[in-house]
Amino acid sequence: MNSKPAKDVKEPLSTQKIIHVDMDAFYASVEQLDNPELRGKPLAVGGGGDRGVVAAASYEARHYGVRSAMSGVQARRLCPGLTFVKPRFARYKEVSHKIRAIFFEYTDLVEPLSLDEAYLDVTSNKRNHPSATLIAREIRQRIYDELKLTASAGISNSKFVAKIASDINKPNGQKTIPPEEVLGFLEKLPVEKFFGIGKVTASKMYRLGIFTGQDLKGKSLEFLKEHFKSSGENYYKMVRGLHRSEVRPNRIQKSVAAEHTFSKNLTSEVFMMQRLESIAEELESRLKRSKVSGRTITLKIKYSDFTQQTRSKTLEEFVKDKDTLLKTVETLLYQDKLKESVRLLGISVSNLDNFPNSEHKVMDVQLKLEF
Repeated sequence: MNSKPAKDVKEPLSTQKIIHVDMDAFYASVEQLDNPELRGKPLAVGGGGDRGVVAAASYEARHYGVRSAMSGVQARRLCPGLTFVKPRFARYKEVSHKIRAIFFEYTDLVEPLSLDEAYLDVTSNKRNHPSATLIAREIRQRIYDELKLTASAGISNSKFVAKIASDINKPNGQKTIPPEEVLGFLEKLPVEKFFGIGKVTASKMYRLGIFTGQDLKGKSLEFLKEHFKSSGENYYKMVRGLHRSEVRPNRIQKSVAAEHTFSKNLTSEVFMMQRLESIAEELESRLKRSKVSGRTITLKIKYSDFTQQTRSKTLEEFVKDKDTLLKTVETLLYQDKLKESVRLLGISVSNLDNFPNSEHKVMDVQLKLEF
């Protein structure tokens, strides 16, 4: 089906000033900071054994092709001189808190995405500084001066564009995409860089002749809805710079999970249920600590060939007890035959009962502000 050319939607440019700060190879950099002997050497945080997985890699290791989520065996094959260290999450959390303390000196609108990255809304900021670009540069310099770690940053008028921009001049750099350049920037962007477009969706877009933002922008809303259902409207807005969201300081937790990688692959469902019992027990503990319950329970299965499968079930009531979790994942485990031996099992609970109890209103202000 041929689509009619899409009509451009004219809306005022957003005057938000958003910074996305992303620490450079954070876990590995903290390890090199604490142990001078590791500086300048290829380093992986994680397990280097037969069952190990790389959690993070230093830039020296990335030069050899070592990446996070890669098996330890493959990482050593790519980089024979690679040094592995065990992760120290308590230490990473400690450093992360110090970094966030710097953020809060500029704005209270800080939305952490993980220990090593966050969004900052500096449209109105505590320093009364009109330039988000200069604020980002100052924050990065302070992180280095106070913690001896480097960070990269992206600056734009939306979270989506700021996050993409933070990758452009990594490591230890920053990139500003001012409002008047956003549309041109999005038109040149490969479609797989857009939020919500993974490998499967990107492949479908390629078959439809959509490779860049410009190709995507050329499709009508009706065409995108027909081929991508409700996501089609998101893509339509995103490529036109209309997909904006606020920086949420009190970001609501969407799921709680626990998983385990086994020293030997499992082939028997009986043994898998034994392992799932301990995983369910750990998950129950995490749910209680987070003071949340959930209705959707998901079983994650990673096979020996590293392919992954998830199976989910949504219950009528909110749950967090081990017995219900285990009973549900048992049903999910046996609902289909396993295709290979299993190296990892995990359980997650989503659709949580932590809904916000207040609404946030968006105020539109049309001003020409310095970026």
